[in-house]
Amino acid sequence: MAAHDLALDLALTIRHDGQGGVADDLDTPEGLTRWVHDHAAGLGIADFTADTEALDAVRELRAAVRALFARAVCPGEPSPADARRLLPVDEALARLNAAAAAVPTVQRLDWPQDEGPTSYTLASHPAGEQQALTAALARAAVAFLAGPDRTRLRACHAPRCVRYFLKDHPRQEWCKPSCGNRARVARHHERHRTEPA
Repeated sequence: MAAHDLALDLALTIRHDGQGGVADDLDTPEGLTRWVHDHAAGLGIADFTADTEALDAVRELRAAVRALFARAVCPGEPSPADARRLLPVDEALARLNAAAAAVPTVQRLDWPQDEGPTSYTLASHPAGEQQALTAALARAAVAFLAGPDRTRLRACHAPRCVRYFLKDHPRQEWCKPSCGNRARVARHHERHRTEPA
């Protein structure tokens, strides 16, 4: 799983609930446990059961990631879910960097006799589940925000959408076709409501 996929997936745990509000997929330890299991390959975590401490740590990290996503989409507007409650950038950076540094790592090289070399990252000392999780998520966010895909990041501004997405083509304005449809319908209704009878 690419760093941008993991970082985006973390941010997208805040979503429209289908009823006009915002839902949080990480609202309980069980929700976090499910999410981690769904992303186990990208996280390098095989077995994980969340508790309230892990949930709080991941939610704090997610708030930092979403604040930095809002900065990344400037001068565009941030997601409507974040617009009034963004962390200050300095605090978001401090949270992200602290989480990434919580588990020091080393690069290892493996080069079997009849194969090409491969590298992998290994924790330099044992870490608890929660530290390993937040460090992996923070490193994915750092890699994404410092990488070339950051320039493709956009906030979807379709009615009721709170998602961030990567712009895949020059004319893309929304995260998915259903959001584009909602935006066009809303513009149509607004145009006909303001036209003189």
